[in-house]
Amino acid sequence: MEDEVLIKQSIIDELKKEYLDDLSINELEERILSLKEEIDRVERKIEVKKLSKDNAESIFKN
Repeated sequence: MEDEVLIKQSIIDELKKEYLDDLSINELEERILSLKEEIDRVERKIEVKKLSKDNAESIFKN
């Protein structure tokens, strides 16, 4: 599990370090779109996990 976290973090770190000056405006806009789509995907997953957690907690409260 710890290795998985390190790998995920290194991917994000690599994106942050990527040299952007050689990219065209179109490439940069495509990159932004892709990153926004990924943010949306992650936010949806967070909501699903919150609902699952809330449902599980409600079972044990009753």
